Amino acid sequence: VWRSAIVDLEAHAIDIAIIPSDDIPPRFDKRCIYEEDFVIAMRLGHPFARDPSLERYCDMQHLVVSDSGDPYGFVDEQLTKQGRARRVVLTVPNFMFALAVIAETDLISALPRRFVAMHAARFGVLSLDAPLPLPGFRLNAVAPKVAMMDAGVAWLFDLLAGVEQTAHHSGLPARRRQS
Repeated sequence: VWRSAIVDLEAHAIDIAIIPSDDIPPRFDKRCIYEEDFVIAMRLGHPFARDPSLERYCDMQHLVVSDSGDPYGFVDEQLTKQGRARRVVLTVPNFMFALAVIAETDLISALPRRFVAMHAARFGVLSLDAPLPLPGFRLNAVAPKVAMMDAGVAWLFDLLAGVEQTAHHSGLPARRRQS
């Protein structure tokens, strides 16, 4: 879906897009809003929380957030590298829906750390570090370089780039650094 945002930027249908990728063509300005990693989210009292091993993780039933409905994702790529697999039983189109489902079931899901931290208490969800290395991502504000000549667009672009600082001062958890 975010790839269509590039098309919309090129067509001047939008001035700025928030894109979870660093693979941005050079004709665009890009500013990192923040870096993010993933945690494993589950309902409070979930049995996986007592034994969060990789073997147990693979035995669990998983929910995947996928706007296309494709159940194969970055977690599966990492598991394949280790000769392992998991069982995806449900895909949903967004993270908020994922939390609502996780809160009422025994499904678990890899979700962005900050998102879970922000909404966990409301949904009765907890998170644990993943039992395998998962890649993080950067959330970038992206705008055509020509659009930056508009003072309003440039101001909003700078404001978005300051979100990391605002989040840091709000008490949201910072992205866990990989050692």
